[in-house]
Amino acid sequence: MKSRINEILNGTRNTFKSVLLMSFTLLLIILPLSLMRNSHESPPVISAVRSRSSLNSTTKTETETESEEGCDIFSGTWVPYPEGPYYNHETCPWIVDQQNCIKFGRPDREYMHWRWKPNQCELPLFNATQFLKLVKGKKMVFVGDSVGKNQMWSLLCLLNHVSKAEDFSERFSSNPVYFKQYYFEDYNFTLANLWSPYFVKSMDDDPDGHTYNSIMRLYLDEADEAWANQVADFDIVIFSAGHWFFRPLLFYENNTLVGCNKCNKENVTDLSFYYGYRKAFRTAFKTITNLRRYNGITFLRTFSPSHFENGDWNKGGNCIRTKPFTNEEVKLDGFVLEVYLTQVDEFKAAQKEARKKGLKFLMLDTTEIMLLRPDGHPNNYGHSKGKNVTLNDCVHWCSPGPVDTWNEFLQYMMNMENQDSTGSKIQRIF
Repeated sequence: MKSRINEILNGTRNTFKSVLLMSFTLLLIILPLSLMRNSHESPPVISAVRSRSSLNSTTKTETETESEEGCDIFSGTWVPYPEGPYYNHETCPWIVDQQNCIKFGRPDREYMHWRWKPNQCELPLFNATQFLKLVKGKKMVFVGDSVGKNQMWSLLCLLNHVSKAEDFSERFSSNPVYFKQYYFEDYNFTLANLWSPYFVKSMDDDPDGHTYNSIMRLYLDEADEAWANQVADFDIVIFSAGHWFFRPLLFYENNTLVGCNKCNKENVTDLSFYYGYRKAFRTAFKTITNLRRYNGITFLRTFSPSHFENGDWNKGGNCIRTKPFTNEEVKLDGFVLEVYLTQVDEFKAAQKEARKKGLKFLMLDTTEIMLLRPDGHPNNYGHSKGKNVTLNDCVHWCSPGPVDTWNEFLQYMMNMENQDSTGSKIQRIF
């Protein structure tokens, strides 16, 4: 495995550098949870073999940001932090019920009192004023699934005490449940979400319609127009996806069925989850790189692990831990490592091609960091919007909570790009 990892990460420099319309909003939460249960691969519950630090023992990618020589902000540990969170359920109106853990009775508070500490530097606290100055006059969009939305809600809350956003979703979409757009008038800044959990064209294979276990068709070489037709208008694009790919899927290329994942169909080859996952990212990255009007910065936020223990989500599975794992207790390995490496493979190839066109691809390398946070999920302290229903949700993240760290990383990386004196395309964007 070590040679495989080095092959992916080797050879890079040390500097920083369609729409699924469902009948019920509840699917946004239930479906990602249910997708884990029938996977051929065992879900990552607790595993320990290899740490991310060993992946970086010889080389660093351009995405492993350095504030000073030798400092990788994504290698570190969670440390106690006595100060309170940036916001709470009373000060931020944007927290959705599914992630509003304190509002719905979570009794412990310790999960909000940890900060990520890189091994060789300090990760600055989020500065809302500084962030808004960086993005003044710009447009940022999260493309992907509901975990990407999770990060968007966090960012809205982090900015709320400095500038109030207006919800313009209904002005720009006939389906504002899935497509969100917010505007910060004081800074002429737009923050949006384009719902596309597969990145590629998809549809139900079952003529009777969508159910939790129905088979979906993915056209792996055709980008989902829900995002592809709009993304060129944005200056910062953040891709993320994962859990939806665990469900039964039929894979099409050139409009021809080439295989599937867990479809149990005769004469159809099971190509596994990884095949469709890899091809979907490849198509997404190729599409955005080839858009003629796109001059923005592209981020990949890497896979966000779930933490179901004692069973699947619908079989007693839960996530009741109240503290992070230490770096010795759990390591990046097995299923989660392979998912992560699949993304990194495609990211590195796309980054190389994007560089030829003067475009910047950067990676929010959060997988192992979040693997250490089994305490950060809602578990049964989230409610589905409009329904008196609680779910054992060990996929999404409480707000406030460790998800806010993703936006600390985002601001840090944007700051570093803004300070870059090379005259790159991205510097001119900011």
